Amino acid sequence: MNHLRYLDFDYSEDTEGHGTFDAMATTVPAKTREVLAEVAQVLAWANATFPNAQGALEDGAAWDFDLQQTSEAPELDTVTFSLSGTADFCAALREQFKLD
Repeated sequence: MNHLRYLDFDYSEDTEGHGTFDAMATTVPAKTREVLAEVAQVLAWANATFPNAQGALEDGAAWDFDLQQTSEAPELDTVTFSLSGTADFCAALREQFKLD
């Protein structure tokens, strides 16, 4: 089981049956590296479990992601991470990371 400390995902689903997991973490800059390490852990799992399947879902890919990082003030960084995928991908992600 993989435990995520910083990434707390909200789930939504579209009419095509694709799911999206959205997470946002705001931390002091010294902790941003830990947040990005969790993102890297999730992406490494996705690449290993669904190899060569990342891309636009509307083009038939199994999963895709969006990652953004901003500095709100000198003392805070915000990382937003969205991970979208097919029903199979979403089920596997939920199981791997024990997501609700």
